[in-house]
Amino acid sequence: MNIQKLIQELENRKAQATTRRHFMQDCVTGLGSAALASLMLESCNKPSQQSIPLSARDLNPLAPLTPHFAPKAKRVIFLHMAGAPSQLELFDYKPDLEKLHNKPCPASFLEGRKFAFIRGVPNMLGPQASFKQRGESGAWISDNLPHFATIADEVSFLKAVHTDQFNHGPAQLFMHTGSARIGRPSIGSWATYGLGSENNNLPGFVVLTSGGKTPDAGKSVWGSGFLPSVYQGVQCRSKGDPVLYIQDPKGLNRSLKKKTIDAINEINHDEFKNFQDPEILARINQYEMAYRMQIAVPEVMNINDEPEYIHELYGTKPGEESFSNNCLLARKLVEKGVRFVQLFDWGWDTHGTGESGALNYGFKNKCQQIDRPITALILDLKQRGLLDDTLVVWGGEFGRTPMQENREGKVQFFTGRDHHTDAFTMWMAGGGIAKGVSYGQTDEVGFSGVEGRVSVHDIHATMLHLLGFDHEAFTYDFQGRPFRLTDVEGNIIKQILA
Repeated sequence: MNIQKLIQELENRKAQATTRRHFMQDCVTGLGSAALASLMLESCNKPSQQSIPLSARDLNPLAPLTPHFAPKAKRVIFLHMAGAPSQLELFDYKPDLEKLHNKPCPASFLEGRKFAFIRGVPNMLGPQASFKQRGESGAWISDNLPHFATIADEVSFLKAVHTDQFNHGPAQLFMHTGSARIGRPSIGSWATYGLGSENNNLPGFVVLTSGGKTPDAGKSVWGSGFLPSVYQGVQCRSKGDPVLYIQDPKGLNRSLKKKTIDAINEINHDEFKNFQDPEILARINQYEMAYRMQIAVPEVMNINDEPEYIHELYGTKPGEESFSNNCLLARKLVEKGVRFVQLFDWGWDTHGTGESGALNYGFKNKCQQIDRPITALILDLKQRGLLDDTLVVWGGEFGRTPMQENREGKVQFFTGRDHHTDAFTMWMAGGGIAKGVSYGQTDEVGFSGVEGRVSVHDIHATMLHLLGFDHEAFTYDFQGRPFRLTDVEGNIIKQILA
């Protein structure tokens, strides 16, 4: 079927919607459904955050909104190391753990505990890296991140983060949606729903992946859950076309495509009048956004024209899929007004079951891949005046044990650590974050937090606070009750605020 026939078919379908048969059907059975849908729209899916009327928001769901109070950060770049990097080889220096290297793990660490793979009594594993105190703040950073060590005074470390999920999928969902179960909106969706976007031609929430795989939890970690689907993350690629099918097929010019979209959306508007389903409006807006993206996305996702000193700073290679390319793209995207940019880098699951997952092989390679780009991202944002109101967050879904993994009770040939929920390190920088702070402390071997313990809900509460939201009041009514990102928990981590 050619395009002209398709448009004619759409017109025919529109005409069919008003035939006598359909009219009678709507009169007999449709009025009750329409009334119920209207009531449900007002009572169940009415957002509690109404800086502009609902009808105006429906017509332009990404229109910029004013948060509860003046924000310190206008946008977010979240760098997630999927698989959970070992804090004991990066930021949490434990000289006492080195003294216990290869000695049996104390029984108190094992009693009543669940681990993903450790069985029996494992041996303790000393740090597999050398540490030094860096900058005026004296932050401990290992020699795995020599470039990042030079910007130690720009960030705030959270040294005693904990979670209650020890498997990758649920832990990643928890880190990004506040729930270990599928169905909740991601923090990027919450931010875009609450603030809208500053660029009408780009999505408010963009996702970039590297490492060859998507996160274990799949695309739900950037899904919109029960929020309208227009707020879900849009995955772009740093290699090839940035978005699949962004090029028009042969024989279809831009004018004809606009006519096609207009015809489709006329039917969608009629359907919305009949059924009052907000997802129909989301579909309309997504069609129109996709049309505008065809011009805007290829331009912003092109790094070929960046000056040579920028490529040198980031270590980028145009045409490749890489974390360094994605960091540069993140800067370009927030510079163009994208509200939330999420980077996932896969390959940090260092169990020691093979060379790629060994702390003294694959882990070092992963550190080399991110060291220069994350340093460049902070410096580049700073030199452009963007760091002051851009929040940068780095971390994994949980930490790693101070014991060596002994899968099935056997010591691995390569050196690795199991999943650990009790303590891991994250850091934040930029909009509203104090510089050169290390908050929280773990015990002598890094097993548990003993001071300044913070939860995933605390991380989310702090991020929303910096974006201008009271996390307890920022809710969305769904299935008869208000939901929020932080569930019924969460405290702002005031110790790291500027």
